[in-house]
Amino acid sequence: MFAREGYPFMMGALALAALAYVGALRMRSWPLWLLAFTLTVIALWVAWFFRNPERAGERGEQVVVSPADGRVVLITHIDEPTFVDGPTVRVSVFMNVFDVHVNRYPVNGRVEHVVHKAGKFLNAVTEASSVENEQASVGILSGSHRILVRQIAGLIARRIITDSAPGDAAVQGARMGLIRFGSRVDVFLPPQSRLRVAVGQRMKAGETVLADLPVAGGDLT
Repeated sequence: MFAREGYPFMMGALALAALAYVGALRMRSWPLWLLAFTLTVIALWVAWFFRNPERAGERGEQVVVSPADGRVVLITHIDEPTFVDGPTVRVSVFMNVFDVHVNRYPVNGRVEHVVHKAGKFLNAVTEASSVENEQASVGILSGSHRILVRQIAGLIARRIITDSAPGDAAVQGARMGLIRFGSRVDVFLPPQSRLRVAVGQRMKAGETVLADLPVAGGDLT
């Protein structure tokens, strides 16, 4: 399966490779054969980038699954003023250009908050990117918990796609959006959550469990 946004890029890359092969056959030119081969590799990489594999894993009302493929680069206790309006633990997952870039809902619930913010394109690994970079925030009411997912553009990411709208149902593990060409996704959780990941760990969206949410009253069972 491929993300629908990738089809124009895949078709364009394939068309360029095909034109190069036609030129190489007609002109019998080794440089054109080399170009055709290079464009074929690029077309395959574009298809690989926009892959959208099925994901299955642990599910549950207390479970939080990763919203993104990639590597955990930051775990920070921080106040979140826009949707949670209070203390949270933020888990930041950085996606490189070889990771699946489809983002997924980490919990079940209802979308209550969707905000896009224009900004810079700093290295998404840095703390400054959390505030200054182009980003889209999706707030989910999951039971009594307010969970925020933030898609953050990076150095070469120039397009954040968010499928969510206020009132939508958030289905754990289902597609939430996509970021093109390298970026980061933050998820803001209640501070009493029990984390199951550490900095440096590799994530799979919709599959790797990030944390267990606290039960009503704030304590975990």
